[in-house]
Amino acid sequence: MRNSNSRSPGLFASIASLWQYRAFILGSTKREFQTKYKNSLLGFAWPIINPLALILVYALVFSKVMGARLPGAAGEGSSGLYSYSIYLCIGVIVWTLFSELTSRAQVVFLENANLLKKLNFPRLCLPVIVILNAGLNFIIIFSLFTLFLLVTDNFPGYCFFAVIPLLVILVAFSIGLGMTLGVLNVFFRDIGYFYSVALQFWFWLTPIVYSTNILPEKIRFLVSFNPLTNLLVAFQGIFVNHQMPDWSSLWFICVLAVLLNINGFRLFRKRSGEMVDLL
Repeated sequence: MRNSNSRSPGLFASIASLWQYRAFILGSTKREFQTKYKNSLLGFAWPIINPLALILVYALVFSKVMGARLPGAAGEGSSGLYSYSIYLCIGVIVWTLFSELTSRAQVVFLENANLLKKLNFPRLCLPVIVILNAGLNFIIIFSLFTLFLLVTDNFPGYCFFAVIPLLVILVAFSIGLGMTLGVLNVFFRDIGYFYSVALQFWFWLTPIVYSTNILPEKIRFLVSFNPLTNLLVAFQGIFVNHQMPDWSSLWFICVLAVLLNINGFRLFRKRSGEMVDLL
């Protein structure tokens, strides 16, 4: 039995230990990616086929069908043939990254219970592996999406690079939330079930398939409290309207990301010993 009062190392010591275990992190990321497709006939073609099919459906179907039925859905004054398809694509791509990060992080300690009991390694390696795996999936689909933009002459230009800080904000918020839920989920297993339900409502409270400017005033006010709303609008503004984000509108999610990461790390550090005993 481990001492439940023992604590994991501090922040700087944890970062240093992650670097020392980089081979373990990279090896685990590679192994998880390979395991996902090793028994399939097409193997590593599936990570390309799935997102490619998604983009083609949005481009060929929604650009002609949904684009005409949802006026204004593509944003402020955007009327291009593929505007709604691009709007929908980037929304789904960003949401998928957020959903994967938080969903995987909130069960990462439960899924790796045997590993945590048998091996001695920095526990924070597990959330890093989650980030790398989700990031790898994101890079594949986002690369195909970028290729689609180039082929259809819809590349946003220099504002494309504003995606980098937006992704940093998204990953920081997602992993902070996921880590907090992950620790709580070890002690209260209902957390995981509750979050899977909450995620479905959260999707429809996020402007992914609709634009906030078509919502009634009361619903728009409710959606404005969603920390992902302004972040999604920033992504959509880049790719649909070719505009730089309004950085001042992102202060709320940035503050929330910092607070969630601080709280998640403190909670993990304080309860890491008890977690292993309960797994």
